[in-house]
Amino acid sequence: MKIAILGAGVSGLALARALVEGGLDADTLTLFEAAPVAGGLCRSKTVDGFTYDVAGGHILFSKDTDTLEWMKTAGGGEEAFVRRDRNTRIRFEDRWVQYPFENGLGDLPEQANFDCLAGYVHAWHARTKDDTEAPADFAGWVRWRFGDGIADHFMDPYNAKIWKRPLDQLTSDWVAGRVPDAPIEDVLRAAIGIQTEGYGHQAIFWYPKKDGFQAITDGMASALSTRIRLSTRIEEVVRKGEGWSVNGEDFDHVVCTLPLDLVPTFVPEVPGEVAEAMRGLAYNGLVSILVALDRPEHPDLSWIYLPQTAQGPANRVTYMSNYSPGNAPEGKTSLMLEITHPRDVPFPGSELEAESIDGLIHAGLLTKDEILFTDRSTVDRAYVVYEFGMAERRLAALEWMEAAGLNPLGRFGRYDYDNSDQCVIKARAMAAALLPKFQRG
Repeated sequence: MKIAILGAGVSGLALARALVEGGLDADTLTLFEAAPVAGGLCRSKTVDGFTYDVAGGHILFSKDTDTLEWMKTAGGGEEAFVRRDRNTRIRFEDRWVQYPFENGLGDLPEQANFDCLAGYVHAWHARTKDDTEAPADFAGWVRWRFGDGIADHFMDPYNAKIWKRPLDQLTSDWVAGRVPDAPIEDVLRAAIGIQTEGYGHQAIFWYPKKDGFQAITDGMASALSTRIRLSTRIEEVVRKGEGWSVNGEDFDHVVCTLPLDLVPTFVPEVPGEVAEAMRGLAYNGLVSILVALDRPEHPDLSWIYLPQTAQGPANRVTYMSNYSPGNAPEGKTSLMLEITHPRDVPFPGSELEAESIDGLIHAGLLTKDEILFTDRSTVDRAYVVYEFGMAERRLAALEWMEAAGLNPLGRFGRYDYDNSDQCVIKARAMAAALLPKFQRG
């Protein structure tokens, strides 16, 4: 029996490792990876002693303690990680605002504070007393949920930076249940300067001491290195009897972690209407820019949000050297900027770095003379975009993949908005479901 796993990102690696841990002979597995290194969106890069993650700032956190420990073990064990307290802020003009925004209204200028409080109270009243329904579009949901003030001052401009399209083109179902509802009493307290904490999601996280977040996927790959074919792009997957031929090689089972929207390019038997649904799935790419600094220390921050246009194109800044002292040489520090990019548009040139640095200077985060150098990484797919019609397209794609026996898995393999721990949870669950079938085979 032979098993092909298409893609050696965190999902493919976690699946393979879990299968081997479950007793499957590693020699039955082959992982195909187009990149010259495994890890997918969890890869990291080191330049002149500065390390950053190529697909935005990753942290190790999970509500599932078994998954958390499993990932730590893969990354070298407890001693290989730094434990950090999450400390995030929003940069609003020249001041720091507590995150989440509705718990930091007292940090705002007086007029903005009033706008946000009044809007929140009106929205809360409409939801709870008038029993209004949540709008189907994201733009409407923001105002229904937070009110006009928070929408105008934070949510609309911040989300416009991330999604790169009008917010009324996005559905609201992806945020339903993901964003806790702050008690009205907490928002009132925050507005008059009484500290409130908001939700404690990811209050503590872990990060590898060295080699960036990729240390975790490197650990997963270490026992599979002879089974991973790097720099090997999937050219064709065709049915062969009861199994499949992958690039001309026969396999009994296939698991596909590659993006659903790319499947029609290498699986010729995808029906036309399903192929159209797959190709219509939307996503945003990402530019991550490392800023290496000749500065001995940062404020005690994990990452910050930049909602305002004058702050440049970046929507989030990660204090990479605060994650681990191994991320920068001694006496130096680093930041990493995240800038999303719409599908099917060429990535911008070097002017992006200049615009980003100007925005950080305007925000008061650094001075030009501190900058040693910048480095850029890009990924084509970073964010699943929940446009109207996405749920129907995704369902058609997944139903066909599962019926065909191509076993879709992963953030873009299933178009699920999953963090790395959720990818691992789903990979291990798939391993548990497949092991009895594979062992019988």
